Amino acid sequence: MEIKKANIDSGQGFDWGRTSENYAKFRDIYPPLFYEKIIGMGLCVKGQRVLDIGTGTGVLPRNLYKYGAELTGSDISENQIEQARHLSIEAGMDINYVVSPAEAVDFPDNYFDTVLACQCYIYFDKNALFPKIHSILKPDGHFCILFMTWLPEESEIAANFEKLTLKYNPAWSASGMKRFFYDFPEEAKGLFEIKESIGYDVPVTFTRESWHGRAKTCRGIGASSLSADEIAKWESEHLKYLKTVPETFDVLHYVTMLNLRRI
Repeated sequence: MEIKKANIDSGQGFDWGRTSENYAKFRDIYPPLFYEKIIGMGLCVKGQRVLDIGTGTGVLPRNLYKYGAELTGSDISENQIEQARHLSIEAGMDINYVVSPAEAVDFPDNYFDTVLACQCYIYFDKNALFPKIHSILKPDGHFCILFMTWLPEESEIAANFEKLTLKYNPAWSASGMKRFFYDFPEEAKGLFEIKESIGYDVPVTFTRESWHGRAKTCRGIGASSLSADEIAKWESEHLKYLKTVPETFDVLHYVTMLNLRRI
């Protein structure tokens, strides 16, 4: 499903379903510390019922499965959910998936202990989202917003990727990310309070192949409305550059997590 937002990529449409197969292969990149921080906040543990909105190919549910929570993932893209189901079945994991906009997920009131939103918060209608999440969370339930980004000012490899992507897709608006904390959302007032807000750096290890695959699945390339010819040209230049870097390397990333408690 194509999405268009005036404040994202100058309103240019994008569709994660266009890159679902590569997404399934290359976007499972969160390091162990990422999941340890989630568990350390008391979220997604045994005895809890958890919903991951904007789940994509189910990366978070599959990696959190071992902690024993009852997991559900939702996404607006049928292609993404198809890949999520395939990967979970292949791994022998009992995870429920539904195709739905996050603002319209159909679950009973007071149903979930925790709701997660990772890398997707920017795409939601906040005025509709917060009342919906509030209604499906149990009293004192948690809504945790997570984001992980590379830091181009501290990684030549990430900076090169951004420069090349902007060459082919100058409307792409996700470049130049820096460290930040989420502000308390205006739309959450009266519904949630901040339980904790954290941020930390973490190196993420890639091979040339895995970095190229991860880069190709981004909103500015694989999920964008670029033509096949434009993507092929970008790919040729990116692969040529990667021949100049070591086979394995780290890219410094920054993670921010905002843990909200339902009131």
